[in-house]
Amino acid sequence: MAGAFSTTAEDDLELLRASAVTAGIIASGYFRRELKTWTKENASPVSEADIVLDRFLMAQLLGARPDYGWLSEETADTDARLSRNRVFVVDPIDGTRGFIRGEDSWTVSLAVVEDGRAVAGVVYAPARDEMYDAFEGGGARLNGASIEPTVPTGRTAPLIPAPGAVHQQLQAEGLDYARGPAYPSLAYRLVQVATGKLDAAVARRGAQDWDIAGAAIILAEAGADFEDVCSGPPVFNRPEVRHGALAALGHDWLKPVLHSALRHVYGCPESPDPERRTP
Repeated sequence: MAGAFSTTAEDDLELLRASAVTAGIIASGYFRRELKTWTKENASPVSEADIVLDRFLMAQLLGARPDYGWLSEETADTDARLSRNRVFVVDPIDGTRGFIRGEDSWTVSLAVVEDGRAVAGVVYAPARDEMYDAFEGGGARLNGASIEPTVPTGRTAPLIPAPGAVHQQLQAEGLDYARGPAYPSLAYRLVQVATGKLDAAVARRGAQDWDIAGAAIILAEAGADFEDVCSGPPVFNRPEVRHGALAALGHDWLKPVLHSALRHVYGCPESPDPERRTP
């Protein structure tokens, strides 16, 4: 693997921030306009804007850090990244369905991962003018101001967006909560837990590194709990980039019931093998 680096996580964050802003400007030129779109083999959509941003970000980020690895939703994956200690993990447009529909909560989600953990990350929502960012040991910020989660006054029950099956299980387990908004961008949902706008957010099995790496460091630096409910904190840049069911929590007391509900709905692998790749 690559050796010591002359740049710090804070240096990398500045590169991510600048790149995300420019990517947001480019994406905005396609937003709410007629788009060319396709459907991938996994039935998820992709637009011409996703491809243009992916190419821009690869040139911008690897041009500045040629010794880093690369993992992006819109680039064919190779094993080359596994030999690098630091890797860019990129989702050019997280929430493509919402982007295509003209909804404004799509994001540019970028991270630098080192030895399996996210050390710098950005989740940028250009249409909402919201820049969430963090680097390891440096705290988390929203538009430059420190993120300090608070519970909005007047909230009588925790606000939690959840898929239908999870919603039913939480009801069965007797949790008194309100269903929060289901933003198309998973990264955006997750960082709302960091700010306290949501009390928790969950993800069904199958989220991939690029969906969550940018948000993971923001959650960690904001003091929010974020785990795979079967295996603990997510580990990035493995041969297998898919994760089990995930929960981001703003309150420790929610952990037992949310983890239990997600395990009930999605289950846990009997013998996890991090070296096995899912087709």
